[in-house]
This record gives sequence, C-alpha cells and structure tokens, in this order.
Amino acid sequence: MKHFKSLFFKPVKHLLIVFFLISSTLPVLGRASKNSADKAGKGSRLSKNFNADWKFKIGDAKGAEEAAFDDRQWELTSLPHSFSTPYFMSPEFYVGYGWYRKHFLAPNGFQHKIVSLEFEGVFQQAEIFINGMFVGEHRGGYTAFSIDVTKALKPGDNIVSVRVNNLWNPQLAPRAGEHVFSGGIYRDVYLVVTNPIHVDLYGTFVQTPVVSKESAKVLVETDVKNETKNDQTVQIRTDLVNTNGKIVASYSSSELIGAQSVKTITQNVGTILKPLLWHPDHPYLYTAITSLSIANKVIDQYKTVFGVRTFRWTADKGFFLNGEHLYLRGANVHQDHAGWGDAVTNAGFYRDVKMVKDAGFNFIRGSHYPHDPAFVDACDRLGVIFWSENPFWGIGGSDNVPDGYWNGSAYPLNSKDTAAFEASVKQQFREMVKMHRNHASIAIWSVSNEPFFTAPHTVAAMRALLGKLVKISHEIDPTRLAAVGGAQRPLDSNRIDKIGDVAGYNGDGSAIEIFQDPGIPNMVSEYGGTYSERPGKYEPGWGDLSKDNGEPVHPWRSGQSLWCAFDHGSIAGAGMAKLGIIDYFRIPKRAWYWYRNHYRGIAPPEWPVAGKPAALRLEADKRSAGTDGTDDVRLQVTIVDKNGKPLSNSPDVKLDVVSGPGEFPTGSSINFSEKSDIRIMDGQAAIEFRSQFAGKSIIRATSPGMPAAELTIDFKGGRPYQPEFKVKDRPYTRFEKENPKTELQVFGRNNPTFASSFSQNHLPGYAADGDPDTWWQPNDNDTHPHWTLDTEKKLSIQNLMITFPSEEAYQYKIEISDDQEKWNLISDLSNNVQKEKIKNLKNINADGRYIRISFVHNTKSAISEISVTGAVLQ
Repeated sequence: MKHFKSLFFKPVKHLLIVFFLISSTLPVLGRASKNSADKAGKGSRLSKNFNADWKFKIGDAKGAEEAAFDDRQWELTSLPHSFSTPYFMSPEFYVGYGWYRKHFLAPNGFQHKIVSLEFEGVFQQAEIFINGMFVGEHRGGYTAFSIDVTKALKPGDNIVSVRVNNLWNPQLAPRAGEHVFSGGIYRDVYLVVTNPIHVDLYGTFVQTPVVSKESAKVLVETDVKNETKNDQTVQIRTDLVNTNGKIVASYSSSELIGAQSVKTITQNVGTILKPLLWHPDHPYLYTAITSLSIANKVIDQYKTVFGVRTFRWTADKGFFLNGEHLYLRGANVHQDHAGWGDAVTNAGFYRDVKMVKDAGFNFIRGSHYPHDPAFVDACDRLGVIFWSENPFWGIGGSDNVPDGYWNGSAYPLNSKDTAAFEASVKQQFREMVKMHRNHASIAIWSVSNEPFFTAPHTVAAMRALLGKLVKISHEIDPTRLAAVGGAQRPLDSNRIDKIGDVAGYNGDGSAIEIFQDPGIPNMVSEYGGTYSERPGKYEPGWGDLSKDNGEPVHPWRSGQSLWCAFDHGSIAGAGMAKLGIIDYFRIPKRAWYWYRNHYRGIAPPEWPVAGKPAALRLEADKRSAGTDGTDDVRLQVTIVDKNGKPLSNSPDVKLDVVSGPGEFPTGSSINFSEKSDIRIMDGQAAIEFRSQFAGKSIIRATSPGMPAAELTIDFKGGRPYQPEFKVKDRPYTRFEKENPKTELQVFGRNNPTFASSFSQNHLPGYAADGDPDTWWQPNDNDTHPHWTLDTEKKLSIQNLMITFPSEEAYQYKIEISDDQEKWNLISDLSNNVQKEKIKNLKNINADGRYIRISFVHNTKSAISEISVTGAVLQ
C-alpha cells in the first residue's frame, strides 16, 4: 500500500495532488457513458475524474491565472460547486465572478498525447488557463465542452485556473427565465488523455433506422479526430454488445483521416436479431464499443450506451413507442437541490428521476435547458421518456423592463446583439444534441420555451430563429423530430406552434380553441401549477386540465406534463418556486402520493398528526458512498412518538458531523427550523451529505428535549480523511442585492387567460394579446360571465388598466387572488352607469397573482386589453 500511495499522491502547495497513471491494459469507457470510476484502457485513453482538490474564491481576483499566485487563503472545495452554496430558494443570488484553481501532475508521456479538460457544464462563461497560459473559453451554461491543454502543460506540477462569471449578457442565451442562474463549475470535470488520433468528444452517434421485434439494423457515425501532421489510415471496428457482454453484431472498415481534421465515418454495423426493445417497463440498453487501430495496434477505444426503440408522433392518434400507443404522463423538472443549488451529484439526479418514476410518470420535460448527462442517463436506465430543451425562452412582464438579469425580452431588443445571440442559441442547441443524442430516453428536441414573451418589434425575428433551429435539428439528427415548446402564443397570424414538427402547449394553451386538434402532433407540455408548502393537499392540481379531470380524452393529444415535479429556486419568487409535488429537500408532498395512487394503485400512508415528540429517527438512503463528487447520501430526520409513529410536530433539529469526513451545504453542521429557509415541515427534514475524503463519518441528530440519534456513513475511495481537512462552516444567510430595486413591471400581454365562456372569434386570450382590435366576449348563454388573468407571479399590484372594445356603461367587479379560492374585491362597479372605453385604476396596493373581472348578467360583457402594473413579491 505504501508503494501505491507514493505513486498516486503527492503534496503540492498544501494540497495532495492526484497523479494520473495511464494504463494500456484496463477496460475503457468513453464519455458517452460513465460512472464514478476512473477509466483507462486500450490505446492509453484515460478519463480521470477531476472534481477533487480545488481552491475557490468568490469575486474577481487580479492575476489569479498565474501559476505563482498565492491562493492559500482561498476555500478548499470540490466539484460540483455553485457560487451560491449554501442556497435555499432565495429569489436572489450572487451575480459576478468566481475563480477556481487546482494543482495536478502532468500525465506520463503527455508530450505524445492529447490532454484535454472536459467540462460537463459551467454557468455561464468560463475562461481556462494552464500555468498562466490562456487555453480556451466557453460561453453557455448548460452544455459540455472540451479544452485541449496539451501545449500549456509542463512535466511535474501544473495548475489550472478557471475564471467563471454568471453575469447577464444580452448576447447569450437564455436572456430570460424564471429559475435561478447561479454561477460556478456546477457539473463534473474530467481530465482526458488520448492518442492524437481519437474519437472526438461525444463523437459517436448510434442510430437504429429499421426496428421490429424480429430485428434491428444499427448504423453508427463516428467522429474521428486526427491531430497529427500527416494523413493516417485508421481501422475502425464497432462491436455491439448486450448486457451479458456478448457481441451481437460487428463491423470493421479502413478509413483515411486527413491531417489536422475531423472525419465522420458511417458504418452499417449490422443487425441485432430479436432485439430487446427499450421501454419504460423494460429499459434495456446495449453498448457500442468503437476501437481505432493503426497497423493492428489499438490506439483508442470508446463506449456508447444506446437503446433500440422507435418513436412516432402523430397528429391524430398521439404518441407511439415501438409501434404501440403510449400516452405520456409526465412532469417538468428543474435541476437545483436544497442547499447545494445547481451543484447536484449524479446520485442526486438518479434519485430525482426515480421519484418521478415511482409516482407512476413515464415522461420528464427537461425544463428549460439541456440537463446534466447523468440526469438523462438515469432516464435511460430507469425507463423515463425525456424531452430535451434548448435554453431559448422568455418570461412574462418583460415588455417594459430594460435589458438585464434574465428578465428581458426573449429575443434581443437591440440589433447590435442579434447576430451574437442567434449564434449562441444555435451553438447551445448543437451542443445539446451532440451531448445527448445517444440517450435512448430522448424522444424529441425542443428548440424553445415560451419565446413569445418578447418585445413586439422582435416577434418576426423570434419566429425566424425558431425556423432556423428546426432546420438545424433536422440536419444534425434526422432520427428525432423538433418541438416548439411553450407554443400557445401568439394567437394571430404570427402563431408559432406549427413552425416545428411537434407543438408543446403550456397552461391555458391546453384549452384555447385554435389549439384543439391542431393538425400537428402535440402535447400539453405544462399543466397545473399548485402552490403549496409541504405537506399540501391530497389532490392532483390538474389546473388547466380540470375540465377533463386530467384524463386523456383527446386522441390527438400525445400526453401531458405537470408543472412541476420539484420545488426550485426562482427569480419570480415563492409563488413560482413552490409549485412542485415534491419539496426542495426532496420530501414528497401529499400530491405526489395522490399521483402514485392514481397511476400505480399504491395507497397513501397514514398522515402524521400532532402528538408528543419522543425521539428522532435518523435515516440514510445508503450507508456508503463515493468521494469523487458524483455520489452523495440523502439524510432524513423524522419526529416520532414513544411508539415510533411519525408526528407532524416540527421542533428545531440540528445535524452535526461528530467525527470523520463529509459536509452539509452549510459545512459540518446544519440547523432545521420551521421559521427558517432551512425548513423542517410536517415532522420531517432532509438534506444531501457528501465528502471528497475517504473514511467513516458519524452524524448526530439533536433536538431539545429528545435523545440524540446517530448513524455512520462510510465514504470510500480518494484520499483518507485527516482532521486538518475538516470543512469550514458556511453559515447560511439569505442573499440580498446590495442595492435592491423594487421594479415595477407590466403584465398582461401573452399571460395565461381563462373565462367562463367565449363566443366565436372572441377567445379569452384576445383580451391579453396586445391587439386592441381583438377582444374576449362570452357566449350569449353565459349567466355568470367572467374573465381571469394569471400573471404567473405574486405581485404587489399598483395599477390596472382595462380597455373595452367600445364605449359602453360596463357593469362589473374586479377581484384579486393568490390561489383562485379566496378573492379580494378591489373595485365594485356593478352599478356603473358611466360610459367608458378605458378604465384606469391607480394606487391599488393589493397583493395577488390572479385578476378576475366579473360582469353583471345581461349587461355588455367584453374586454379588449388588460394591463397590470406591479412589483414581483419575493
């Protein structure tokens, strides 16, 4: 053991540094598929987890790229990492710069290899330096990229420095959104060593153009990169392997690869007889092993996990998987977790997908950006169909807001920004497709979400960009269709739902007349959205699907996706943040149990009630975990009575690391309280716990008046823990801007609308489409005509302006609500006799999300436009 320890570890500038030993005898696994282990193999390809032993400093640091820079006072950390840790759903977060530095030893023989750093995601601009030399950058926060660092390396000790910023940039996508945009190297990083001739990053594309129960033809495209100065003849062999390791098809060819070039090689590998088809009920996966050889010597090997299946979207009969009809029942998912923010482990992503699957869903919409490869890998392995989405979207209330802070027009306001912005959207779409194209679970590429939230003068350019993205999708992946997500506006000739192959209608789009049986494949990409603190109500929150009771009554509809699975941090405030059926700490609300019962027939548990707390039940989802940043442990505390029965009492609870390695988002301890953002609710609290050091960690739970509870977690792999490695505490403070602004925004245009009824050619949405020449009008038989606007945010409403189609003595009342159950009257004009075309109410000073206008029966009832001015409440 002493011999191996001296080989692999060396102290450099107060850090123990991993030495990368390259072997030509171990099995290799390409970047298309990975687990927590390091990989080395034939041809000396090495993929080494690079997550441990970083130094971090928030803010900009002049000269931090230089090798001699003094970083001894910086925080010792590991990846994945977020600027905002610890983060607990605040609508505000740090925006600016952060620096990361890490010492490492150069791989043996690196001068004859290609050494790269592969980042799975950095939000949102990264500048990379090796030994003070600038080696590359990447713009865009949700896609993987590779940086060749070979020429900057030197024998022995090297240092990589990464300058990251999450500053809003009018030329980068996304320009707007409702989630949070924390900066950081928040996904895994790998050091990859290859031969100068090798398979490129995510360089394989496995396709199954012909599939039946009897056979499946397999075609593999491989991007082979030749970084030598000479043309080279390379033998390429592809073996298709089942889960038992048996080769079921194989193909070899010889190809000339030009010097300093990348060539895409297409191989009709062969036919798999009696293939086991991928399906949510049996998610079977195969592996393609691609080997490159010169003169019969293997120089590279790359593995790609894939599935055999067919997807078919139809306009009249819905969605088909492997030739059989399947109704998609799904949920939308954002990526952040309690405490850690966006810096989620692969194990955390697996738990997320499993929770969705366990409730009986078969579909996830990756809202609204490319998700971590590990998340999609979990969908593959657990059997959940995945909708992968490009980060091109907008948000309501942006019309009068100047550019900035992800709250502006979806498409640039200024012509000087348009070319760079479109290039960013296209770049990230291409990167998303290349990163994810081999995943069996992905059924479609979505080019957008609600891009109609854009300034009126940019609508034509927005539509044109959608068309360009659809064309790109068809060119780079002809095996899947392209969707326009959030396609329920505009309602005029500029409608966007038919620009793509499939339309995703959000919210009221599920009920708008012109989108019923629209003549193209479609689904409800968002429905519901019920605000609740845990435990919430035992009900589904069908929301926009209430009239159908959530049932698939339309044969032309492919499916429906709940908004949303998990609570998440949101710049739109708590009203948008807490719409999940699972809370931020990954504890189910009662709605989750409703869906599990409805879809799987599993009865809910007995709900806890208040009692006399007697003990703490401390549990972990597992008792051992890895240390490379891809793994963690989920801890949960439950308040129980003397008989061990769970209670709803929620006293303060504290978790401490008594001894050994490991950390909470807040450091070596964490406090839960009903009155804190770090919440204990309904008698339960949970958090994820991780370590970059090996050893046994003893964790103790305490609460006043009850005996302590303890458990032990065994972290394996990596450096053994020493007391000097104990993490520093990071006390939680809700982030607030230094100069907070309560900006008034204008809502109404293109926000969701609902009405008691509508007459022909007078849809509810016409009262909020920005066009005064269109209007909502109820049908003649409506005895209680009313119209409702959903601003989609809880607002402090100051002004309200209603425009009517003609000057009449309208009689009506105006109410405001948070939840559409309790309504507050703000103006009663039921007896109005004054003719008016515009009603302008000022200084309302009322809080709410929904505005309802109810007309007196048998009086003139119509609304042409509505404008709501207010500030978003946090």
